[in-house]
Amino acid sequence: MSLQQEFEFLRRVPAFAEIEPAKLKLLAFMSERVGFDDGKFLCHQGDQADAAYLIIEGEADIILEGPGGPVIVATLGANDIVGEMAILGDVPRNASVRAKGRLVALRIAKEPFMRMVREFPSMAVSIMQELAHRLDSTNNQLRTATFEVRRLSQSAEAATPAE
Repeated sequence: MSLQQEFEFLRRVPAFAEIEPAKLKLLAFMSERVGFDDGKFLCHQGDQADAAYLIIEGEADIILEGPGGPVIVATLGANDIVGEMAILGDVPRNASVRAKGRLVALRIAKEPFMRMVREFPSMAVSIMQELAHRLDSTNNQLRTATFEVRRLSQSAEAATPAE
């Protein structure tokens, strides 16, 4: 993918749509096109955030590591940004990101990413909206899982004979 193609791609992504062309070309120039084979990790939960990834093609599983083992909580695809939460919060990554099939992305280093967020409020708003949607989805998943655990617990209690 050429620099011009990367610029055109960035221009079509809603979070970057209102960034002035010269700044967007600079971002494209400062970004690195990277590829990941199926099962390869873009980043691991607990790592320090050094970059965000804008998926060009393919999909990525978002995986939470917990006491019960890894759980896939979402799958993201083309035009989605991954890894931005840790950059924005300046905290370790809260999930691992793994390629689901062949994945191609633009790796945007932390400093250029944060510069764009600071300079272009529309980009910040777009990212906040996406994060709010993800949080809502996670809350819905948690609510469903909590209900199911309670239901199973009550069923197990009802099936246990009284002594």
